[in-house]
Amino acid sequence: MENYFIIHGSFSSPYSNWIGWLHDFIEDNGKQVYVPDFPIGIGYQNYENWSKLLKYYLDLRLINENTTIIGHSIAPVFIAKFLIQNKVKVKKLIFVCGFNNYLGINKEYDAVNKSMYLDNLENVKQYAKEIVCFYSNNDPYVKYEVEKDFADKIATKQVFIPNAGHINSESGYDTFEDIVGYL
Repeated sequence: MENYFIIHGSFSSPYSNWIGWLHDFIEDNGKQVYVPDFPIGIGYQNYENWSKLLKYYLDLRLINENTTIIGHSIAPVFIAKFLIQNKVKVKKLIFVCGFNNYLGINKEYDAVNKSMYLDNLENVKQYAKEIVCFYSNNDPYVKYEVEKDFADKIATKQVFIPNAGHINSESGYDTFEDIVGYL
């Protein structure tokens, strides 16, 4: 059965930004959707803790070739690393403001994001039939060049949204209509 996962970013939650809205949109269309609440904060948010939680869903066989995974901010690289390390194929990946190997946001973000990074990002293309990457040119957290490089390495489709910031509530994205056409 077709299903969806939505994964939040650093210092975030399943109730932030456009995630709750997207959950309701998918569910209202009769689809199964999961929005895990990953641990956040220094000492809690790291690849090991996040992968333990996602592994729970994998063990239940809820992540498979009928799954679309949507991730925001640090979630895209976490998802890529998880799929590569666990050799899990999914139907589609939709990444919003993804980045890899980028330090310099601030001390706290760098501390929690660092364990998510990987050297073989391109390998994720073996685990998804389609990879859509959304990004903007004025993200206050991650440089345009970094998000564009991430998309250039893995995307089968790139969606550039000018002046959309980090495509989050802070940038006016409590809803995210642009993503609907790619589900």
